[in-house]
Amino acid sequence: MFKKLKLPLHWQILIAIVLAVFYGLTFPNKYKFNVDNFEKFVKVARQNAIPAQVISNLEKTIYSNPLSKTEIIETATKGSDFVLLPVQEKTILKYSVYNKEISYVHWMGIIFMRALKMIIVPLVLTSIISGIASIGSAGNLGRLGLKTIIYYLSTSTLAILAGLFFVNLIKPGIGSQLTIPTNIDDLNLTKTSFSDTIINIVPDNIFKAFIEQEMLSIIFFSLLFGFFITKLNYKSKAFLTDFFSTSNEVIMKMTMFIILFTPFGIFGLISKTIADQADSLSILAKSLGLYSLTVMAGLIFHSFVLLPLIVKIFGKSKPYKLLSAMKSALLTAFSTASSGATLSLTMESVQHKAGVSNKVAGFTLPLGATINMDGTALYECVAAIFVAQVYGYDLTVTEQLIIVVTALLASIGAAAIPMAGLVMLSIVLSSVDLPLAGIALILPVDRFLDMFRTSVNVWSDSCGAVVVAKSEGEELLL
Repeated sequence: MFKKLKLPLHWQILIAIVLAVFYGLTFPNKYKFNVDNFEKFVKVARQNAIPAQVISNLEKTIYSNPLSKTEIIETATKGSDFVLLPVQEKTILKYSVYNKEISYVHWMGIIFMRALKMIIVPLVLTSIISGIASIGSAGNLGRLGLKTIIYYLSTSTLAILAGLFFVNLIKPGIGSQLTIPTNIDDLNLTKTSFSDTIINIVPDNIFKAFIEQEMLSIIFFSLLFGFFITKLNYKSKAFLTDFFSTSNEVIMKMTMFIILFTPFGIFGLISKTIADQADSLSILAKSLGLYSLTVMAGLIFHSFVLLPLIVKIFGKSKPYKLLSAMKSALLTAFSTASSGATLSLTMESVQHKAGVSNKVAGFTLPLGATINMDGTALYECVAAIFVAQVYGYDLTVTEQLIIVVTALLASIGAAAIPMAGLVMLSIVLSSVDLPLAGIALILPVDRFLDMFRTSVNVWSDSCGAVVVAKSEGEELLL
């Protein structure tokens, strides 16, 4: 009887998201300092050139009632002509946030994310090694790898072209009333070239790669390890293949245990996100609403038109049946904004609900979570052209093609973590000499859009696994 009443996981997650939104809106962030946080703030304030008068003003909030974001910034500059820089405002808000109600639930999200991150490296290592070892030969590995790379490059390119179409159709930056920033020194963006990304695939210390979760390096090592298992004598090969296959089964069981707590973790994560943004949602909707709608239009078109057509034509499967099988993984990707953190649930859904073998899923999904970023690629293209429109730059066809190519390369190098695409956007802007200060324009809505584009990334990965599996002659459940 109780089994019949038990809700499917995707419904549990959806309910958790809805409740979290209401909870976050009910308890938006307030701001005031306590003694401990103020002492920490003072040390950082000096490094950020925050004047003594501002620090003195903020010390008084220790004994005041909690303030809104606007009120604490006004309090900080009261009685002075000093204008806070964005990085200084961010520092003040970081150390003064006061939200007991959110702290009661946010710990669940922290533990959930730590558990997901804990499982990523052993999951990738065991799944790829066991999958490669079971492939059997270098020819089979090369064929599987070629199909996977072709799919990933093709879908990312299609996503970018979709974004290019919508941003030129809607023109969200034309006539924008946004204040144009003059510098981004406070954003602390680190630029990484595509060549550096390629070089870093080969780790100089594999244990360092494990510790720092450098996924491309881990995948490279796992591919080599699995491949050379196939070169051993029969007895050694059988032993190691069984060892890593069994280890992968254990990791998947651990994954299933962690997944049981997904609704609680997502409730904690979404509550915090909503509480952080609650007092600025209407402002963001007015200033960046059209830009956000443009990104969303591209993501929706790619997700519900282009990818389903690929699954239908090349995967010879039912795309919306696959979408149904992936509901839990996609909702988790949306909530965590991390395709890497969602990898364990993605693999579980693709293997057990779609019927893809461990051999294919273990190879395509970890690789996809690292280099296949359809949503990120689309977003980078739209964002770059949006910035150009706001600044009044008329990009030529050649410059837009450069953005397409650079966005593709940058998306491959983007890490599977929240807001990674924002960092890689600096490369795209630099490719056509657009001002990097434009990144500050889209920063307020980046986290919100990151949740949607991460879901698209994971959806594309799962479609790729199905397409490759079908091309290998596998019988699926779709």
